[in-house]
Amino acid sequence: MPKVLQTELGKIAIAEDVIATVAGFAALDSYGLVGMASQKKVKDSISELLGRENPGRGVEVFISDDQVHVELHIIVSYGTKISEVAHNVMDKVKYTLENTLGITVDRVNVIVQGVRVSGER
Repeated sequence: MPKVLQTELGKIAIAEDVIATVAGFAALDSYGLVGMASQKKVKDSISELLGRENPGRGVEVFISDDQVHVELHIIVSYGTKISEVAHNVMDKVKYTLENTLGITVDRVNVIVQGVRVSGER
């Protein structure tokens, strides 16, 4: 179900896919992030690393009433402080969604699914 914003000129409906794509681009712009991870597990429970071709993958958006919740599945760079990277991703995604789309984000959850060396695929 899309997020609907009421303005003096009418209604604006923003699809969940749009919110997920904007959140994915914002997350990928964060320091210490290697990429997004698929929510599904690949063989041997190794997360599939997703590049910039589809930033909305690895992002789930939940809209209920007037609340928007975003869940990101990420892979962090080896040697970085995981909690700091996750906190930066949360702040960046919340700020970007609120300023570009004009929606209020209630919660951003980050699930770290792996650690990789930056240049490794």
